[in-house]
Amino acid sequence: MFRYLLYKLGQFCVHRLSLKTAYAIGIFLSDLHFFMSFRDRRAVKNNLKIILRSEDNLHALAREVFRNFGKYLVDFFRMKKTLNEEYIKKNIKIKNVERLYEALKNKNGGIIITAHIGNWELGAAVMSILGHRVVAIALPHKERPVNDLFNNQREAWGMSIVPTSAAIRRCLEALKENRLIALLADRDFTQNGEEMDFLGKKALIPKGAAIFASKTGAPIIPIFLLRNPDDSFTLEFESVIYPPAAGKEDVPHDVLLTIMHQYTTVIEEKIRQYPTQWLMFREFWTK
Repeated sequence: MFRYLLYKLGQFCVHRLSLKTAYAIGIFLSDLHFFMSFRDRRAVKNNLKIILRSEDNLHALAREVFRNFGKYLVDFFRMKKTLNEEYIKKNIKIKNVERLYEALKNKNGGIIITAHIGNWELGAAVMSILGHRVVAIALPHKERPVNDLFNNQREAWGMSIVPTSAAIRRCLEALKENRLIALLADRDFTQNGEEMDFLGKKALIPKGAAIFASKTGAPIIPIFLLRNPDDSFTLEFESVIYPPAAGKEDVPHDVLLTIMHQYTTVIEEKIRQYPTQWLMFREFWTK
């Protein structure tokens, strides 16, 4: 309940403040989080060490990760107030969107994969405003009021939020209708992921996108909404990944690994490019 009240307070404040002031408050609170949470600070620093293969300037870089998270929350809570087509024209550069339209030509739907980098929540909302109804798979928060608060923000822009417990049926239905489903593909929450190399060390990686693609023939479209130095954004559509086989009940393990390797490689590249925008506050690697 404390977390819910904190988020509601944040939502109340950022709706009534200018973006500059809201960011300033978000940064201040993020600095408090950085200095007061030894566990989160240590996890972020350890992750950066692996990404950068260096211990240089870790303190400042880790602090930037926390600050980017504060800005991420400000943007998320302001979506209902500020997000529209005019906002997109002024603040979001869109690159290679033709890749999305090409992927949907086969009428098998599309599987958007992204990661906890930049602002994935804002990216999904932008997709909805651009006319693409997205079915997003989301792990429910442990606290029901927090879960409802976040889902209300998401659903305000036409997204359909599907809990992991109902994901298979709802996502298969959406793909048959040539719609888009969206998954975060960098962190496994179920302990049923595949252990594989990720940024040079072993990590559990979600395999849901690979399973959906191989069973339905739906292509995978990696998409990232990344923050620019002036706090505008770039929405990047990466090269489409087409599954090598589809329609089999039991997908060969090597086929799944091939697909997973393709999309994890894209995610790795983005994290290396924007290490302080990867908002991961836990020890990520298994070994």
